[in-house]
Amino acid sequence: MTTPASTQLKPMKKRIVIFASGNGTNTQNIIKYFQNSTHAQVVCVLSNNKNAKVIDRSLDLNIEALSFTKDEMLAPKGLLCLINKRKPDLLVLAGFLLKFPEIIIDAYPNKVVNIHPALLPKFGGKGMYGHHVHRAVVENKETHSGITIHYVNNQYDKGEIIFQKKTTIAPQDTPKDVAAKVQLLEHQYLPKVIEEILLKPQLH
Repeated sequence: MTTPASTQLKPMKKRIVIFASGNGTNTQNIIKYFQNSTHAQVVCVLSNNKNAKVIDRSLDLNIEALSFTKDEMLAPKGLLCLINKRKPDLLVLAGFLLKFPEIIIDAYPNKVVNIHPALLPKFGGKGMYGHHVHRAVVENKETHSGITIHYVNNQYDKGEIIFQKKTTIAPQDTPKDVAAKVQLLEHQYLPKVIEEILLKPQLH
């Protein structure tokens, strides 16, 4: 006997947990992108900064948002237990400034991704985030910058590259100008790349 179409079980949506430290425009953009999706959703946003704007942005969009301390992040059972309870298919670091714990990376192999505001391997590594990156790009007289989306491993910005997109830097551009150009790429491409990753067969 076949099951009537109206009573067939719908596929479970893929579950995304986002880590962020600051303003949260990328997080907000990701949440909105998946609001009407039939196959994925953001289930939780986690921040190491209890005063971060990203928490307010997430709560305003009816997404669970929690903060944690650095000690809690490094505790073997604390943050990992919290993550496990959300049953994520993908962890996304969207402006998360701390080195991600090895215990979580090991628990979610090839399921932790990060976006970096430059074209790795250039301008990566410890301390290279946000305005530090854009200032270095200008000081080095680069003609291009962009975004890199990559898997996270145990070294800063050294994981396998998934996607890159570049933008032209003009000689008169300031670090603020570079930041604006890079942010446009982040908002345009990050949600789409997340979606593509979630649709890969190994995550089904």
